[in-house]
Amino acid sequence: MFTGIVEEVGQVCSIVNMGDKARLLVQAKRVLEGCSLGDSINIDGVCQTVAAIDTPEKGSFAVDTLAESLKKTTLGKLRPGSFVNLERALRADSRMGGHFVQGHVTCTVRIQSLETTGNNVYLAVEIPEDQLRYCVPEGSIALDGISLTIARISGNVATMNIIPVTLKATGLGHKQTGDLVNLETDIIGRYVERLLRGNNGSRELSFERLRELGY
Repeated sequence: MFTGIVEEVGQVCSIVNMGDKARLLVQAKRVLEGCSLGDSINIDGVCQTVAAIDTPEKGSFAVDTLAESLKKTTLGKLRPGSFVNLERALRADSRMGGHFVQGHVTCTVRIQSLETTGNNVYLAVEIPEDQLRYCVPEGSIALDGISLTIARISGNVATMNIIPVTLKATGLGHKQTGDLVNLETDIIGRYVERLLRGNNGSRELSFERLRELGY
């Protein structure tokens, strides 16, 4: 579990194809503090497991990205030199600065526009119809592992107002119109929908059903 508050922007050193997976070597510094083999690190919104750690002087770690992640996310499109957002897994005693981010990418979406107006930056992405129902104005969304707040929704386009510190501290500063980013919708909305739909033939959770149960 993560918060969507990016700790640093790392850089891909190398990518080695290994049949049905690829080993990514990422240069980093802050996320290596206290890092151990088997730890989880969010790379551009994708939860990955640390498979190797280089010496502190060299400052890098490696993950083995499996075929499903390579196909479903932008990790399969990374190249040496690519910048990536990095965040270590949430600790139980940490402050919750963003929102609950699992690191399980829903799909990739394309940046429709990235415009600067004064001190404001507006990022707009086109969201597939089947994911749009989990997005609400003033609600949370994760793009490339960054916790963002939706400012408005028009049709199937969601627009976020990015503050300067976020643009500077994340990989968004390297993005352009047309680029793909990883989308993770809010897990709370998906759980609520599942409960309302019912499961395995059980009755749907509705206002009528809640009244029957005494609520």
